[in-house]
Amino acid sequence: MEQPEVTGADFVLAVPSLAEAEPYWCGVLGFEKRGSPPGWLFLALGGQGAMLGECADDLAPAALGSHSYFGYFRLADLDAYARAITERGAIVLAGPADKSWGMREMVVATPAGHRMMFAQRLA
Repeated sequence: MEQPEVTGADFVLAVPSLAEAEPYWCGVLGFEKRGSPPGWLFLALGGQGAMLGECADDLAPAALGSHSYFGYFRLADLDAYARAITERGAIVLAGPADKSWGMREMVVATPAGHRMMFAQRLA
């Protein structure tokens, strides 16, 4: 079967409150606000998109355990990003640390409980 041409991909996440999510995602993690139609917040970090949908009465991301991981962002300078977001109050759960598979990785959480990985390929 021939593979389709994929021109982009965005993460779609449910959050309990957009009003609480926006300051953390934009102010702390540095995502750029791209739009906010009713019930949504469209964000981007280095061209990678995230679409946050407000689901106040749904299961909290923190209740998903390991299933709360949603993304793996590869950065050019992980340590610089780690310093910047840590200074702004990011919830860093682990790292940055070198891994045996050739990556340096850091686990970051949101106040709602989503978890994501930021990484850089080791030289």
